[in-house]
Amino acid sequence: MTKKWARAALTHPAFCGVSRTHLGDLIEELADPWLARCESALYERRGAERQREAGAGPKHDLVFTSRLLVTLVHLRTGLPHAALAELYGTARSTVSRAIGEIRPLLAARGFAVPDRPGVRLRTLADVFAYAEAEGIRLRIDGAETQVRRPKANRPGRRAFVSGKKKQNTIKTTTISDGQGRLLWSGADRPGRMHDQTAMRTEGIAEQLRSRPKVTAEVDEGYRGLANEFPDQVSAPPKKPKDEAPLGEQYAWREMRRRQSSERICVEHANAELRQWRPLQRYTGRREDYAETHLAIASLVSDRAARRPTRSKPSTELVLARQAAYCSPTSRPEWPAHPDLNRGPSRNSPQACIAAAVRSRPVSSCAVAAGAGGGASRAPGWPGSRQPRLRRWRRGAAWSARVWSGVGCGPLLL
Repeated sequence: MTKKWARAALTHPAFCGVSRTHLGDLIEELADPWLARCESALYERRGAERQREAGAGPKHDLVFTSRLLVTLVHLRTGLPHAALAELYGTARSTVSRAIGEIRPLLAARGFAVPDRPGVRLRTLADVFAYAEAEGIRLRIDGAETQVRRPKANRPGRRAFVSGKKKQNTIKTTTISDGQGRLLWSGADRPGRMHDQTAMRTEGIAEQLRSRPKVTAEVDEGYRGLANEFPDQVSAPPKKPKDEAPLGEQYAWREMRRRQSSERICVEHANAELRQWRPLQRYTGRREDYAETHLAIASLVSDRAARRPTRSKPSTELVLARQAAYCSPTSRPEWPAHPDLNRGPSRNSPQACIAAAVRSRPVSSCAVAAGAGGGASRAPGWPGSRQPRLRRWRRGAAWSARVWSGVGCGPLLL
């Protein structure tokens, strides 16, 4: 198995988690920072300036493209370093060193902003500033990832035991917009810490005070923030007592359903993060979890930011043709119809409406009854099983009722 074959196979999105176009953008973006990082490490090792020309000395077993690729595959599938080394025909330590060089660069990229190429969000203050400028309602939710159990008799061993999961976990907080696009993910804390406490230690209360126009949707775990900032933070409504009226209980269920439907998009953002193997169950060192989480979240935000922004549809109805409003004082001159010779006068309002109903195009005809009442569709509609004469009589009588009513709805012909 050659390196060329392995590199071509691992570039598939099923292995690296990103498209080939996205992979090319990452290579172009991270190549210069990686070279600068290498030169800085060499300078610290030498303690002086370079004595030979650039490029002299032993060559890397893995070029930058291969280093980036093995890092993405490891983050996406959790493939062991030894397996990746076997694919590339190199030592396991070389792969481990490559992942240790590329992962910090991915973690330092920040989070992509929808419809703003080149703009990245790196702190919670950046997220709130962006939400205030764009008028975005934030969605906040916490997530837990199972980690390895600390050794026995180690101080702080119980700090990672989650009261909800009953496992050793690390808790993170995710913020998304109304379309489930990831804007920020961080505030890594031990699993024993409460969701609200994790965000308060990150400074969310200060951000809400300094930016009163920013609003957010949260779950029951952030009830304290909703009580402190009732005009900005929306939490699920409190459940009424058992002896409450039935109507109040139904209203509570409906309000809870609506609030949940507004907040569900952040759950979808968490689900995108869970598609990457290390965030399903992290088996590495807990000290490296924060860096791994940020690296994966930056890649997920890149993909989410490429999704187009959905515009809110308007509820305004636009008529295909101009509506003609009838009233007893202004009656339009309807054309005569040859099939109405046996009925009322051909130029009477009743006969004209019946003629218009019978001779209108099939594509568009709608008569809405006013105060005088009427049916939901005009008599004589195509497909009716009534005889033709009965349809005509009912149509004439119905049009007479509409014409003699207090008001008449729009007539589209």
